[in-house]
Amino acid sequence: MEMSIAAYSVDMHQAQAMQALGLKAMEAAMDMSAAGMEELLDDITGSLDPNLGNLVDVSV
Repeated sequence: MEMSIAAYSVDMHQAQAMQALGLKAMEAAMDMSAAGMEELLDDITGSLDPNLGNLVDVSV
């Protein structure tokens, strides 16, 4: 099966475009994951009272 130079060039550029699209999608997913993790950590640490557990009443 012979392929012309033009057809080979088109195929190669399409493959490069698909690879670039895949990388951009992966980067977007990683950014969304990191942002979600930061938001979760902010929610957890923001709701904690820093004075909670520092004072214990030992007299009964």
